[in-house]
Amino acid sequence: MADALDEPLATAPALADAEPAALGPGEASELAWEEAWTPPNHLLENLRVYAKNRIALGGAVFLALVVLFSFLGPLIYQTDQVSTNLLNGNLTPSAAHLLGTSPEGRDILGRLMVGGQATIEVALAVAAIATAFGTLWGALAGFLGGVADAFMMRVVDAMLSIPFLFFVVLLAALVQPSLPIIILAIASVSWLSTARLVRGEVLSLRTRDYVAAARCFGSGPWQIIFRHLLPNSLGVVVVNATLKVADAILTFASISFLGLGVPPPATSWGQMLTTGISNLFNGYWWELWPAAFFIVGTVIAINVMGDGLRDVVEKRLQQR
Repeated sequence: MADALDEPLATAPALADAEPAALGPGEASELAWEEAWTPPNHLLENLRVYAKNRIALGGAVFLALVVLFSFLGPLIYQTDQVSTNLLNGNLTPSAAHLLGTSPEGRDILGRLMVGGQATIEVALAVAAIATAFGTLWGALAGFLGGVADAFMMRVVDAMLSIPFLFFVVLLAALVQPSLPIIILAIASVSWLSTARLVRGEVLSLRTRDYVAAARCFGSGPWQIIFRHLLPNSLGVVVVNATLKVADAILTFASISFLGLGVPPPATSWGQMLTTGISNLFNGYWWELWPAAFFIVGTVIAINVMGDGLRDVVEKRLQQR
């Protein structure tokens, strides 16, 4: 009788030490996801961290004004940027033409707006393509490792060894330069540094416990990459993408300076800079500084915005 009464007490520790019930594949995947990716507590907290960097906040305001100037400005300040009027060429700034005119007689202020549209479109498109492709390439190489990683990164190294200007000049000799061709030409080399950055990040993340748990519960390579590795690399990717926009603006200005920009009557800030330098020694100083100001100001604004985003990413990493 006593033995029967003591039996439940004897089995109690065994029940306490028993392992919990195994989770199903869906529940395990959700658990791994929660461990891998913890979203920010509040968007306002991220904005507060970003706003603490006054320089970065000023850069964001300046960039917003540049975008409004380029895309909404032509609706208010309407000028003819297609026809030429040599009689009005190289006019000094006046009430009729606030920033003067170009050698073709086109209003420089209106030309800044049109050139800003092309420059911003190229920069954003290049940053988007380079970031997407470079992130996918680097994440795949870092996750696979071994021979696949070595082969994929040797491709990156080989492409980095090709001088960019040589590649652009060769491309311009083969095809007629246009906005899509310029975007693809710049993006074809801009993704390389992104791939190397993301690969290094994925190499450090693939050894985490949540990746091992996802593998144990049957998650495939693509599911692990897109659901676990890339979300945890998102902060680094976003910061790098902002810097890609600035790099694309400088690269576009460089090839436009070499005469490989968009065909006329379209223009860009780089082509306006080329015209201004050509006419500087003729006394037409007003044709140089507007484009130079917008190129330098926009690139600096994007770089300081990248610093602000880096502060947000570092704050999140400290909280995790």
